[in-house]
Amino acid sequence: MKAAEAIYRSPLDAAGGLAVTGSGRQHARHVVKRRKLPSFAVVLVERGRGFLETAGVRRHIEGPALFWLFPNRLHSYGPDEGGWDERWALFGGSFTRDFIRLRLIGERHPVVALRHVEEVARLFASLHADLINDTPLGQASAASALHHIVISAAREVSAAASERQVDAGHIVETLRGRALQPLDLAAFAVEHGMSPATLRRRFVSETGLPPKAFQLRVRMDQAKQLLATSDEKIESIAARIGIDDPFYFSRLFRERESCSPSQFRARYRRM
Repeated sequence: MKAAEAIYRSPLDAAGGLAVTGSGRQHARHVVKRRKLPSFAVVLVERGRGFLETAGVRRHIEGPALFWLFPNRLHSYGPDEGGWDERWALFGGSFTRDFIRLRLIGERHPVVALRHVEEVARLFASLHADLINDTPLGQASAASALHHIVISAAREVSAAASERQVDAGHIVETLRGRALQPLDLAAFAVEHGMSPATLRRRFVSETGLPPKAFQLRVRMDQAKQLLATSDEKIESIAARIGIDDPFYFSRLFRERESCSPSQFRARYRRM
C-alpha cells in the first residue's frame, strides 16, 4: 500500500441523508486506544490481523474484513506486530438510522468477514476519489459508494448466515439418522469441525433443543410410531429405540406424553 492518505470534508447542507466526511488508507502499525468519534466510521482491513474492542468486548480481526464504529462510543483497535492494510471512511446523516433499523449495521456484531474484498476495496477507492473531487457531484457519488459498502457488507453477513443454517440443517439430519445409536457428543462435534459448545449452540438455534434432548425426542417419536402401528411388546420397543430398561422407558414416556405407552397405544392404535 502507498503512503498514508487522509481527506476530511465538511458535509454540504443539502447532503443531510448521507454524507461522507472523511476517507483514507494506510498501512497501520499502531493501535488506536480508547477513542470516541463524533460520527460513524467504517474500517476495511484488506490484509493483516489484529483486534477491535468495543463495549468491553474484544474481537479478533483477520483480513479481509471490515468493522463499523458508532458515534460517541469508546473503542480501541489495531493490528498485531506485522501491521495491517486498512482503508477507512467517516460518515453521518439521517440514513444511518435506517441502516440500524434495517439491521444493515449493528453495534452488537460490528465485524464483517469478507469473501469478496475486491468489490468492497473498489468502492472505498471510488469513494476516496470522489472526496478528492470535492464538488457537490463528488460528494453525492461518495455517499452512493458508502451506501453500496453498507449493502455489500450486509449481503456478506446474510450469505454467511444462510450457510450456517444449511450447515446446521445438515448436522440435525445427520443426528436424526443416527438417533438410535449411542451419541458421543465430543466425537460428533469433531466430525463436523467444531467444539461441543459450538455444536450445542447451533443445534439449539436450529431445533430449540440440545443434541441429546433432540436425540431422545426422535427416539420417542419412533416409539410412538411402533406403539401405534405394531403389536410389539413395550420392552421390545424400548430396546429398539436404544433403551434397555423398559421401566425407565415407561417413565420417560409418561413424563413426555402425560400417558403410559399402553395408554398411548390404546388411543392411537392404527391396526
